[in-house]
Amino acid sequence: MKPAPFTYLVAHSLDAALALKAEHGDEARFLAGGQSLVPAMNFRLAQPAALIDLNPLDELDYIQSNGTLRIGALTRHRALEKANAHPLLHEIMPHVAHWPIRTRGTIAGNLAHADPASELPAAMVALGARLKAQCNSGERWIEATDFFTGPLTTALGDDEMLTEVEVPTLPERTGTCFMELARRQGDYAMMGVAAVVTVDEMATCTAARLAYLSAGPTPMLVSDAGLVGTTLDDDAIAAAAETAKAAIDPAGTVHASAAYQRHIAGVLTRRALVKARDRIA
Repeated sequence: MKPAPFTYLVAHSLDAALALKAEHGDEARFLAGGQSLVPAMNFRLAQPAALIDLNPLDELDYIQSNGTLRIGALTRHRALEKANAHPLLHEIMPHVAHWPIRTRGTIAGNLAHADPASELPAAMVALGARLKAQCNSGERWIEATDFFTGPLTTALGDDEMLTEVEVPTLPERTGTCFMELARRQGDYAMMGVAAVVTVDEMATCTAARLAYLSAGPTPMLVSDAGLVGTTLDDDAIAAAAETAKAAIDPAGTVHASAAYQRHIAGVLTRRALVKARDRIA
């Protein structure tokens, strides 16, 4: 298959990219790694009238840590994988597709694609990240929980571009874990969970966030899950797994029924919480 005809535009600065997006609006798409967009265009699932190539914008390729972790829009998956800048993200990155795709694909492109079966959207929801949207008239920050509005749909306006991701520093005595189940390495997961738990000096849980992929139309967040106030003992973790199974909304796939996805969610939740708890120490 070949894509429908389109106009190819190159942006040599962020201002130029935003001006082109303002001019063409929803008819234009940004091109960086193209690992999701180009296949969609080849199958004519996406037919933008114009592509705005962002690859000359080196200013958006960075990973900075100064109190919070800041990731530029053109940062490649592989760069974040090698940087080891955050324990949960470092654990997640090898699960994202395959090595050649991680070499070209960008963080912002992945998040803006908003695939509910993708790992990074769930990670950002679990971590309470913020995403910066920019346009000609200014910028705004969007909480990750508000950014993903539906399958392949985000809160970005027609003239906006996702330019940066900000991930807050993990509190002290916090453990994280990511687990997913896929038929083969690099396949879309039948279910996945990112777990973040924090305890106080007495080992009592003070915060817990569980975010699931392939579990609904968007990354599905389960806050607390009954864990706050417990010592993260096995009974509390088992109860949290049951709570999460009831909270998610899987639709089923050709490889797994919705009931089986819920079952997998419960198993992964228990395992991830045990590992996150153990990592606190």
